[in-house]
Amino acid sequence: MEQRDLAMKGLIKPQYETLIFHFRGFKVMIDNDLANLYGVSTKVLKQQVKRNIERFPEDFMFELTGQERDEIIANCDRLSIIKHSSINPMVFTEQGVSMLSSVLRSEKAIKINIEIMRTFARYRSLLKENESLKEEILKLDAKLNQAFKFLLERIDALHQKASMPRKAVGYKINQA
Repeated sequence: MEQRDLAMKGLIKPQYETLIFHFRGFKVMIDNDLANLYGVSTKVLKQQVKRNIERFPEDFMFELTGQERDEIIANCDRLSIIKHSSINPMVFTEQGVSMLSSVLRSEKAIKINIEIMRTFARYRSLLKENESLKEEILKLDAKLNQAFKFLLERIDALHQKASMPRKAVGYKINQA
């Protein structure tokens, strides 16, 4: 299910619908978006992270490569602002976003962090729900395939009977 579809169903808040990306097997948010949400500049956010770098291991935060940056810019027009930056953006996993609230200790940062955590939780539950729905569809598909196979076998059997020479029906009239 696309994030846009989830937002339309009211399952992810529209302001967050396009903020979660997938890189290196992680669901991440980009530093620029987080800075906007927290009401600070990207420079301040990055400074706070660098001052507390021990709180941000590789599975909490990582810097995108040039190729990854180009990919995200190509897929998301609103991020064209980072196109000509000489510094690659940092991205934060769910745990990294949570850790940001301890680094950026403003009241707004805490409120936004709570909403982001809720969004990640809804996103995770929807993915899990989607997986179970997929399993049910595959089971139903297998049952339908079995039913069609049975029907095709019966149709073939009837067709073979129909193509066999049949015994004449009726009375023979002897003409003498």
